[in-house]
Amino acid sequence: MGVSDNSKGVILAVASSAFIGSSFILKKKGLKRAGAIGTRAGIGGYTYLLEPLWWAGMVTMIVGEVANFVAYVYAPAVLVTPLGALSIIISAALAHFLLKERLQKMGVLGCLSCIVGSVVIVIHAPQEHTPASVQEIWILATQPAFLIYVAATLSAVLALILHFEPRYGQTNILVYLGICSLMGAITVVSIKAIGIAIKLTMEGVSQVAYPQTWFFVTVAAICVITQLNYLNKALDTFNAAIVSPVYYVMFTTLTIIASAIMFKDWSGQNVSSIASELCGFITVLSGTIILHATREQETASTQGTVTWYISGDSMKNIEDECLIALHGADYLEQ
Repeated sequence: MGVSDNSKGVILAVASSAFIGSSFILKKKGLKRAGAIGTRAGIGGYTYLLEPLWWAGMVTMIVGEVANFVAYVYAPAVLVTPLGALSIIISAALAHFLLKERLQKMGVLGCLSCIVGSVVIVIHAPQEHTPASVQEIWILATQPAFLIYVAATLSAVLALILHFEPRYGQTNILVYLGICSLMGAITVVSIKAIGIAIKLTMEGVSQVAYPQTWFFVTVAAICVITQLNYLNKALDTFNAAIVSPVYYVMFTTLTIIASAIMFKDWSGQNVSSIASELCGFITVLSGTIILHATREQETASTQGTVTWYISGDSMKNIEDECLIALHGADYLEQ
């Protein structure tokens, strides 16, 4: 029975990655169409809300997230989470063929490094202790360590939005994706609380009357809207083949950190697991640096100097045209 459940979890996780990877491409094409007829999302426009292709991408992403959520019901997180890296490969492959966004060889190496590092982190991450009620999550969410983390996260998000976005948002992918990932880690906590509330309510223990439930709903809504807004800006500004892996790596890393702080999962970790996690972080960092170097090379190749070559005959024709413009009919008579 366990094998059957794991098989269902693997199928759902792979399907989730396919949907999520495809959604990046659909949303990117929708953003391009919207930018051609209105204000681009990268500079604050919302014309994409009227674009059916963008909404198709949104629906595809929602289907993928639902499939991913159900996959956790059948299979353990250590099996499901690493499969999320497949969305990076799917997104990069589709971007290559549909968006003509070619990923250089070093970019492929960067993607592979990010995937390997993320898988290592997830595999060796501490086991999470699932709370039994919304009240228990509220106690964990209001402990001093996690409150400090939330304050630091919100401060970083405000700094990115108010200071760094106006200056570097169009040139540094980490600005937009940093906002998405930081808010995403808080979203995971809120979504988990909502999921527990729904599960308990369906089992007959209603959680609707508790204000904590609606607080988590409000936080999740704000975080999701913020994530979507800046993810759209990232997709509209940067190469989709780079946005997908960098976002996956940052989101996964920050989510593991937030979970470890809130649920105190780091206690009891052995030295080998901690060493493996550090190696995973180093691998992720290396992959991110490679991806940035690849993007800088692409930018340099498209914005570099242009050398004009003019043959002797072409120069003679240019001279004749200039003389005709200066002397008119007199030059033609000569």
